[in-house]
Amino acid sequence: MKIGDMVSVLDEVLSGTVIAIDLGTITIETEDGFELTYAENELVIIDDSITKRDMTPSNIKTIISEKQIKKKPKSTRIKPKDRKLPPMEVDLHIHQLTANEKGMHPHDKLSLQVDTAKRQIDFAISKKIQRVVFIHGVGEGVLRAELEYLFRRYDNITYNDADYKKYGRGATEIYIFQNKPN
Repeated sequence: MKIGDMVSVLDEVLSGTVIAIDLGTITIETEDGFELTYAENELVIIDDSITKRDMTPSNIKTIISEKQIKKKPKSTRIKPKDRKLPPMEVDLHIHQLTANEKGMHPHDKLSLQVDTAKRQIDFAISKKIQRVVFIHGVGEGVLRAELEYLFRRYDNITYNDADYKKYGRGATEIYIFQNKPN
């Protein structure tokens, strides 16, 4: 450090020009005209590359943007609050699945309904859809029993009656666990 150097005080928001050096103590004159004395290790020389004329708003923005930490992009995993999204609905009534049910044997109708349910489950698993409601109607309970048998064949599926207010007793909701337990 030498007389005439611009310095900044480390622990204070203060800078000035060196006007005297005496055995490890340095006297500076602030911009306001005050003379203050500090130990040499309390001062830092202000580099010529950063001066007041360089501190234009555009330069300050550039310096700040270089110093900021880049944020990571948000993850796409399904958050617990998003699990309340409306479920996918599959209507298994035979008139919804085929244009002409006349002449179909009851076993053929049941097979079509169960096959449709299986395809929809596989689709939901591939698209990471967690909730599916199968509307099967009340009837004699044959389709419902077949669906429950189908659901039990999957390790990652649990099933319950669907929302009674919306579907009555004729629907079953499944929940698909996307991360299969080992």
